[in-house]
This record gives sequence, C-alpha cells and structure tokens, in this order.
Amino acid sequence: MSKLEKENFVDERGKEGPQAAMEKALIEAYLKAKGYSLKDLHELPEEQAKALMTEACEYASLRLAQVESTAHFRDKIHKPS
Repeated sequence: MSKLEKENFVDERGKEGPQAAMEKALIEAYLKAKGYSLKDLHELPEEQAKALMTEACEYASLRLAQVESTAHFRDKIHKPS
C-alpha cells in the first residue's frame, strides 16, 4: 500500500454510505487497541501497515454485521408479522 493509498483509504471509505462513519470509528478503535492510530500507519513498513489495516477492516466488517443482525432481530421481535 503506497503512502497516498494509506492517506486516502479511510477518507474515501467515508463517502460510500451511511455506515461509513461507524466503520471508520471501528477501524480506529481496533488500531488504538493495538497501540496504533491511522497516522501511525504512515510510519510503518508497507507490509505491516497493510496487515494491520486488513485486520482492522475484518474487525469492522464483523462488528457491522453484528450490529445489523441485532437490529434486524430486534425489529423482527418488536414488529408483528
């Protein structure tokens, strides 16, 4: 991942839809738990930065899926068929 790609990765994701802000927050939270920030990725070797972002994106994706399924389940319980 080039420096330009690293700089624009999360910013560009924010333009994709209503869940983008939550996805960005989850990515940042994952990185913080690992002792990094988005800005820190610029200082890391490309391979390490890419691995961290891959892990962070997988984490964010799973958490978003969990939130969506919880909301769907809650709607199903509260709305009569």
